[in-house]
Amino acid sequence: MTYTVADLVAEFLGELRVEMAFGVISVHNIPLMDAITRRNRIRIVPARGEAGAAHMADGYARAGDRLGVLITSTGPGAANACGGLFEAWTASTPLLHITGQSRSEHIERGRGTTHETKDQAGMLAGVCKGVFRIRSGAEALGVLIQAVRTAYTVPHGPVSVEIPADIQRTEISRPQSFDLPVLDIAVGPTPSEPDMEMLAEMVRAARRPMLWLGSGARGAGPAVEALVDLGLGCVSSWQGRGIVSENHPLSLGAMNGGGISLIEEFYASCDLLLVMGSRLRGHETIDFSVNLPRPLVQIDLDPLADGRTYPNDVFVRGAVGSVAYDLARRLDGWSPAPDFAEDVARVKSRARAAFRATLGPYESFAEQLQPILDDGVIFARDVTINHSTWGHRLTQLHHPTQNIYPVAAGIGQGLSLAIGAAMTGQKTLCMTGDGGFMLNLGELWTAIQERVDLTILVMNDAGYGVIRHIQDATGAGRSQETLAIPDLADLAQTAGLPFWRVRAPEEFGPRITEAVAHAGPSLVEVDMTAIGPHPPYFPYGPKAEAVD
Repeated sequence: MTYTVADLVAEFLGELRVEMAFGVISVHNIPLMDAITRRNRIRIVPARGEAGAAHMADGYARAGDRLGVLITSTGPGAANACGGLFEAWTASTPLLHITGQSRSEHIERGRGTTHETKDQAGMLAGVCKGVFRIRSGAEALGVLIQAVRTAYTVPHGPVSVEIPADIQRTEISRPQSFDLPVLDIAVGPTPSEPDMEMLAEMVRAARRPMLWLGSGARGAGPAVEALVDLGLGCVSSWQGRGIVSENHPLSLGAMNGGGISLIEEFYASCDLLLVMGSRLRGHETIDFSVNLPRPLVQIDLDPLADGRTYPNDVFVRGAVGSVAYDLARRLDGWSPAPDFAEDVARVKSRARAAFRATLGPYESFAEQLQPILDDGVIFARDVTINHSTWGHRLTQLHHPTQNIYPVAAGIGQGLSLAIGAAMTGQKTLCMTGDGGFMLNLGELWTAIQERVDLTILVMNDAGYGVIRHIQDATGAGRSQETLAIPDLADLAQTAGLPFWRVRAPEEFGPRITEAVAHAGPSLVEVDMTAIGPHPPYFPYGPKAEAVD
């Protein structure tokens, strides 16, 4: 039996223990799709479009803490995937995108062949960590190995591999190296003894130290919790949620400061901030205007993180997990100020109350949803005003794989991210707005076909609520975002989905609980026009101030 480059790719994915790939079959990837199907080891999830497939691969990787795999065709197929690849790049998701290409003799020749692209690699380079092309059968395995190493080297990210159609069909000998481990990932440098001792001395000298946890600490939960158990407080970026359970007494969760005066006042009383695996993004710090504690120490494997946003006093290069374990060992016998834990708990309670008071009729929604999240349900969100307020700030997550949302703040990606997350076999709740839901509505039928355990929660305010508030604040109320959508009860009936509608705040928790208890896809609509408008949030509304 012949053995081709397509067979090699299929076997390579098997060696990586890939169980699932997302994509759309097309003229330039048929050999690869056929090779995967013949081996019958990897499940291919057929999305309705490459954009949805890309987000599904991303959500699957995040929820399952594994490599995501996306397969597209060339030209328009690869272009359709770019939004999803950009999101994966922003979220630092390890993702392998395999795309076709025209036959080798036609690439970038301007001959008008099917799906010809002027510069596909250049297009993908703008949204990927790396782009590779397999030019011959002999180099195929080496290119694939280097691509996946790139995806997994910190900072993680998506990589694209182009395989021309004729190269996919090229007959080769099976590489003998498949009988050996095919992939090794460099862990990165270990901090020096002087660096670690300096770090330990800074903590020993502190009485009110805080940790800021980012996505670079996602795999370091037990190590970071060892520091918190010693008495360090912690707060997280929005992507770093759940690394330490957000109901921990010393965790502020994602109440990280922007637009909350109480948090910034508390930061002023702290005497050290250890930033672990976070960029301190402008999106969360209101363009770096939040005043963070000093001294500020950054701990990161990525050398480019050094001073990229906030200036730091010290930069320690290393993996967060190993640094945290070593630091906890060196702090044996240290303790914080006697009142520090009580102060953390007090400011958390007051800040949460202050933020709830800004939400109008939606102030109880996070509390009503919390029992479902306490059961470990994945909380996937699209960019909606509800996600950006109580969804981020007031819900409490207990593991980073529960936390799936568009880090790049793109609208319309939440449904596909949620489908990918649910393909891991875990119960998933997707909160989206009516506008975002319509952008990927076709992928609803992917969820139905794959029978994923997914509840879709549509917060329907008849428009883009966030944009409405920005226009109110900057354009004297001029608005161009009113949207018409189909009646969701009719849509659910057409799709064969169980459906619930919420018209009053007190109905929210009971209806969601009923829907989540249903096995398979289900749909819930919150009629925000009946409940009332959602108040704007900072900087388009007032800061959350203390409630007396």
